[in-house]
Amino acid sequence: MATSTLKKQAYKAFGCTMLSDIAFPELPKCEGHEGYAESQGIIVELADLTESWSALSQPGRSSYAAPGRVMFRVPGTAIYDIKDGRHIAVCPEETADEDELRLFILGSCMGAALMQRGLLPLHGSAVAIDGQAYGIVGDSGAGKSTLAAAFLQAGFPLISDDVIALDFSGGYARPLVIPSYPQQKLWQQSLDGFGISNESLRPIFKRETKFAVPLKAGYHSQPIPLAGIFELVKSDQKEPSLVPVVKLDRLSLLRRHTYRQFWLDRLGLTDWHFRKTAELAARIDIFRLERPDAGFTAPDLVKRMLHILSKEGWSP
Repeated sequence: MATSTLKKQAYKAFGCTMLSDIAFPELPKCEGHEGYAESQGIIVELADLTESWSALSQPGRSSYAAPGRVMFRVPGTAIYDIKDGRHIAVCPEETADEDELRLFILGSCMGAALMQRGLLPLHGSAVAIDGQAYGIVGDSGAGKSTLAAAFLQAGFPLISDDVIALDFSGGYARPLVIPSYPQQKLWQQSLDGFGISNESLRPIFKRETKFAVPLKAGYHSQPIPLAGIFELVKSDQKEPSLVPVVKLDRLSLLRRHTYRQFWLDRLGLTDWHFRKTAELAARIDIFRLERPDAGFTAPDLVKRMLHILSKEGWSP
């Protein structure tokens, strides 16, 4: 494996400067930010974690979590250790694939680090519309990235794909969505629907028909206030439907779509999560968008969503 860099390289992701032993070709580089990353950002380094994992792991559990710390092992890939939102240690296994190694760092590791840093991570994509952010959440396979790509094609920039990081610390009326990094992950079916060739695209590890799509344009790189959330749900209906989510259902929806929410209790963040999601549920619009299970409906869904936002006061 050629995962290690000759020297630590600084990158930008989720509003943090990451100083890393591991090369991340999908992330923007930050030249001259090494000192800042060491004091304020996130350090990513290679380390031997075998003894720590042996001491902390429990039978029947693939992860260990306690206040300020998360460890987990992906068999055949690596052991990961995330501490205090500032340190990610990685212990690759001999059979590890570089793409999969990075996939878990930018996914589960960053999800844990964001929680530790006081940011709420939701499982979804976010787009910018007229100076405000709208999140698209849903179960895996619901079509979140495809719908975000349809907004991108319609001229609305992408803020984040897969993880929506919400920052409540600024004293604003609504939390800010922190941009992730300029890349999407799209299935071949979605690429076909948009007429995008996969010739120059890199497949996501072990998913030969899902590809990493770098964004050369259409990426919103600055924090932006969150105005609403759409929960995307597959349905056997022939036509899409879009309805508001009533207040009593909003908290359970936000808990269900919190990224790696199964760590919250062990991290001691249950009360924090309840306060933040209650605050969020009271301040933004939340809709449920059901889409037909068959067919490529993303462009039509964009039109319906823009229509409802126009009725709510948004104007293009």
